[in-house]
Amino acid sequence: MSDINFTPFPVLITERLNLRQIVIEDMDEFFILKSDERLLKYYNAKPKTYEESRRKLLVLNDDIGKNESITWGITFKNENKLIGSICFWNISRNESKAEVGYELMVDWQGKGIMQEAIKAVIKYGFKDMRLSIIEAVPDPGNSKSVKLLERNNFLKGESFYETDPSDGKVLERSIYSLTNNYL
Repeated sequence: MSDINFTPFPVLITERLNLRQIVIEDMDEFFILKSDERLLKYYNAKPKTYEESRRKLLVLNDDIGKNESITWGITFKNENKLIGSICFWNISRNESKAEVGYELMVDWQGKGIMQEAIKAVIKYGFKDMRLSIIEAVPDPGNSKSVKLLERNNFLKGESFYETDPSDGKVLERSIYSLTNNYL
């Protein structure tokens, strides 16, 4: 899997969605994803300013160029407006694994969008990136995220503890894993 190359950017198309690179023209919607407290509560992040969000977008695209991580913007086929994102990060070439992360604007949750997106990204990760394992670390309070992973055959594995930087609380986290059946 050492030959990972995200250039040209791999656009993924599903029945309803385009998963494409997030570009500077998406900034208004990207800012919402990075500043909506209803989304951020599940990954213990503080809301970002518009400028912080812009810098985050530049870093994400720089990481894509370096083949260190990949983030897809989620849009409907018939409308190019960003409604969410899904990514592979924490890519380990030695262990042939990556972590999947995702976020979706609140108004679009519960409509099967992330289910459709994660299926396409899992297939890409296993077939094109040749990953052996895809992991996820959802907030245990985010039951929708946990159910999404379980519906896609992720298995709950080891737990670990981390300190929430915002309030110092110790949080238990679990790693969910999916093994490649395409190999």
